Amino acid sequence: MRRDYFTLEVTDDDPSGLPTVHVQFDGPSDRLVDRLTDDSGDPLDAGALDVAYRLQNGDGGVLGVTNRITGEFILEVNAPKEELFAFIRSARGGDEADEEHRYRLVVTVDGETTLDHEKGTLLVYGPDGDLRRSDSLIPSGVEL
Repeated sequence: MRRDYFTLEVTDDDPSGLPTVHVQFDGPSDRLVDRLTDDSGDPLDAGALDVAYRLQNGDGGVLGVTNRITGEFILEVNAPKEELFAFIRSARGGDEADEEHRYRLVVTVDGETTLDHEKGTLLVYGPDGDLRRSDSLIPSGVEL
């Protein structure tokens, strides 16, 4: 799927109290909905999804969501570096007692919320593919 079908908004004013990554999709939806749901048509569980941000040379990067079980990319969306790093700082500043739920990931397809999960891990990779631990959200006790 083309990245230009996706738009990204990060907010700090969600009613849940968690910073939110909201991805909106405005392209042909069947393929994306299939990737976001399991065989029974239910949204994939939060534990089945990995979220990562890959820096590119310059001021931007790509936020990607993958299926942890299959390794398949579900979606990728361009994201400005400063906006995403501000989001990560906000997620770190939240309730430290609940590192498992530091932010929300919401995916909207054709105006309908298809996926809405609370997450704790967001990995940040440099342009060369190296993990940037200090920039990532990694709950304590998680070994990578």
